This record gives sequence, C-alpha cells and structure tokens, in this order.
Amino acid sequence: MFACFAGTILPQQQPSATPAAKEPIKTNARPTPVPPKARPEPFDKADAATMASKCVTFDTEAGLIEMEMFPEHAPESVRNFLNLSATGMFDTTVFGRVVPGFVIQGGDLYSREGKVTYEIGMRARRTLPDEPNKVLHERGILSMARGEEANTAMTSFFILVGTGAHLDGKFAAFGRVTKGMEAVDAINKAAVTDEKPEKPVRIKKATVGPCKKAEPPA
Repeated sequence: MFACFAGTILPQQQPSATPAAKEPIKTNARPTPVPPKARPEPFDKADAATMASKCVTFDTEAGLIEMEMFPEHAPESVRNFLNLSATGMFDTTVFGRVVPGFVIQGGDLYSREGKVTYEIGMRARRTLPDEPNKVLHERGILSMARGEEANTAMTSFFILVGTGAHLDGKFAAFGRVTKGMEAVDAINKAAVTDEKPEKPVRIKKATVGPCKKAEPPA
C-alpha cells in the first residue's frame, strides 16, 4: 500500500547557522490502490423462500443431474451455488476428484476450459462462512468442500454416492440430487488414480430454474 504525503504539514525545525538542504517535492506520488468491487450476482439479495424455489441442472458429459436446494439449513452455501450456476462460472468445469463409493467433487473454477480471467480468479478465492447443520450426509446429498481451517469453503462442492456420517455437523450440506444419480454413479465408477479421474467428466452447462413438481406415481 502506498501512502501519499503531498500537502502534509511537517513540524517546524529550529533555525540553524547553515541552511538545511531542501528535499525535492514528490510530484508523482502514487495513490492508494482501491480493490475493485465484486460484481453483483443474481441471488445476492434473495430470501430463503426464493432460493428454495430454484433447482440447478448440470448438463454433464455423463448425463443430466438435477438438484434441489436447502437454504433453510445453509443459506450462504445455497446462494453461492446458485450464483455460480446462474452466471456460468461452473460451465466447462470438471469433477476433478473422485473417491470410489464415496463422493465426486467439482466446482474448481480453475478447471474451466480456456483462459481463467482476473474476474474468475477473484471469484474463485471468495470464501464462505461455515454452515454445519442437521442434514445428514447420505447418498445424493450436496455439501461444500473446504480446507482444515474454519470458513475456507469457496466454490468446490461434493455429491455423495455413499454415506459420510463423519461429515455430519461439520460440513455444510446444502442440497440434494433429485434426478440423475445414475450420472453421478457413472462419474464415481470411472477409472481414477489417487482420487484423480483419468478422464474427468465436464459440466457442459449449469442452469437455474423453477423446481419441477414431483410426478404422481403411476
């Protein structure tokens, strides 16, 4: 950070027999840089009822995955997920971590196709507050990935194909797959090395729309 001293009045010095040499005036003092403001996103001010009415669909290379949201349990995690989906940030990202029989993990904005712009890089580093809740980590549940330190969730999420009772009350479960678990299972069963898939499945397009009403049983 640069400080600007132009116009500052300095304390008077006692006169001396030999005139003191004058310091040159800084004419090109640099202003203090101001970080750019975050661009507004569609669900920044949405209430829980509005967010609960929205579902997210991933059109992946393995098939469609439809998901409902739980804003009453993890409002900021849901808001973040809806914003990333609605603004196209998840488009062309991959499921870059796969633990067979347990989870698939996606949402890393640095895995997008093409150049990662400054704006995308800044969005990728935005952190969320921890939102542990009472939703159990069972098959089909979405939850936020994070580091070991508190409040370090950013954009990465995971979908469970098995159960993760050890995650209950510690990670922010925020949604559930309502249709397309066969696609999730296909991603989870692909060949991996050290939890890295040999051919990562890409999210071609993420969309946000009204949740579809459940069809009555035949």
